[in-house]
Amino acid sequence: MSTGPADLELGGPGGLRPSRRAVVSTAVVLVVVAIGLSWAKWWPYAHKIDGLVGTGAWSGSSPLDVARDAPSVWTGAWDFTVAYTQAVWKALLVGLVLAAGIDALVPRRWVQRLLTRRSTTSSGLLAGALSLPSMMCTCCAAPVAVSLRRSGVPAPSVVAYWLGNPVLNPAVLVFLALVGPWQWVAARLLVGLALVVGAAVLAGRLLPVRVTPPSGLVEEAKGEDDRPDGPVTRFARSLGRLSITLVPEYLLLVALVGAGAHLAPADLDLGAGPLALVALAVVALLVVIPTAGEIPVLLALAAAGASPWVLGLALLLLPSVSLPSLAMVGRALTWRVTAAVAGLTVASGVAAGAVIAVL
Repeated sequence: MSTGPADLELGGPGGLRPSRRAVVSTAVVLVVVAIGLSWAKWWPYAHKIDGLVGTGAWSGSSPLDVARDAPSVWTGAWDFTVAYTQAVWKALLVGLVLAAGIDALVPRRWVQRLLTRRSTTSSGLLAGALSLPSMMCTCCAAPVAVSLRRSGVPAPSVVAYWLGNPVLNPAVLVFLALVGPWQWVAARLLVGLALVVGAAVLAGRLLPVRVTPPSGLVEEAKGEDDRPDGPVTRFARSLGRLSITLVPEYLLLVALVGAGAHLAPADLDLGAGPLALVALAVVALLVVIPTAGEIPVLLALAAAGASPWVLGLALLLLPSVSLPSLAMVGRALTWRVTAAVAGLTVASGVAAGAVIAVL
């Protein structure tokens, strides 16, 4: 992939060196995203942790209750969409800005070099570690995953970053430790790390590093670094494209989840019968929740006497993926990889249930 004159300039005897414009634009992206994450994530979560330390009780309920208590399907879909959007719009905005910044302002070869390692295991570990500061839900991380893939980052690293955001979120681990039993934290951390790395390895098997991104993405990316337009124009164009292609689809699928939540029975057999577990796995896999939205669900399930298997499915499946996030990353990662990751996520939920049962 061509690096283009915007990325490199002559550097004397040493040959090529990064241009000042590339360094400055990358630094601007990092600063803006850090400010955005402080506003949307770091400060609110620090305040939430401070409150939990004092009370030890989780305040608030699941957005799914809004859809379930609505008088009709349409009202449930609308109310859930509004409630969910209010909960995640800040993080979604930061995710779109980060995705557009990576696409338009950071040299592709830098992103590829950072996230490409010799093995898929090391790629998964690195990308998972890099996901920890952003702490996004699965849908808010999806635009970043799409942008990374469009920049030529191998699928294993993209999958690990996408899953690492919701699954390994350090703030959620602290929340769980403060309001729930330690077994939940252990299961989330151990099985979550295995899921992130395992999904990277699986993606590497299905879509080896030597395979380029889907052809449509490659065609869109050709010559991207060689364009004569300025960085502000490139950023605005990228942000607009991501918003137009992803946000309407995202909101439509969120509304569909809200409608499904209204129609879903509220009294699944919590005794972990096979059919109940299958039904719960499907629901937990497709439903969309904001960051830490699984915690009130877990607390309610535990209070109702749910089995460890039910708790494990909710603990891992609810935050990991959702119908909107799967749809948003499907084209970038290929539907084959996306479906395989979804299947591995279900298996991780079962494994989390086993860990909770043993502990």
